Amino acid sequence: MGKIGLIVLGAIILFALILGGCGLSSYNGLVTKRNAVDSQWAQVENQMQRRADLIPNLVNTVKGYAKIEESILTKIAEAQAVMKSGTATPEQKMDADNKMTGAMRSGGFLGAGLPFMTMVQAYPQLQSNTGFLKLQDELAGTENRMAQERRLYNKSVEEYQNTKQQFPTVVVASLTGFQDKPFFKADEGSRQAPKVQF
Repeated sequence: MGKIGLIVLGAIILFALILGGCGLSSYNGLVTKRNAVDSQWAQVENQMQRRADLIPNLVNTVKGYAKIEESILTKIAEAQAVMKSGTATPEQKMDADNKMTGAMRSGGFLGAGLPFMTMVQAYPQLQSNTGFLKLQDELAGTENRMAQERRLYNKSVEEYQNTKQQFPTVVVASLTGFQDKPFFKADEGSRQAPKVQF
């Protein structure tokens, strides 16, 4: 083997090493991107599970407060009607007053520093109102988290797909069986806002 033969052999070996290095680098890059997609999908599922666990519990809690406070307001209104009645006896008015006081105590209205009749007539802000506001905030926050995780997932899929489809990585991807990853797509009916019912 002559000098030219050794140069050609050296060039072939160098080319094979470069090609092998590119292939190995492409393969490792695809593995990293695929794992990033899978990791981001796990975050989407995490937020889905959080929503599935949290929202029904919050809705039920708010429903519970609303029922209790509806009962309290009904008792207060009934007692107030008896106390304002021109036909009620003094005993009935005292009984109605005691019932109103009990309802006000159970609702946490007494001790708020307001005159009694002002509280009765104004029906102070109830706890269920705060619960409804917290529920609205939590729903908005949950949907924002979901949207953020879906966006990050789609971004990682885009990066993976772009890497997978570029030359020479496309050759390595086809030889090693790397599959496309799906983008997160909204359901058909998801263009309409979901309705929360009580």
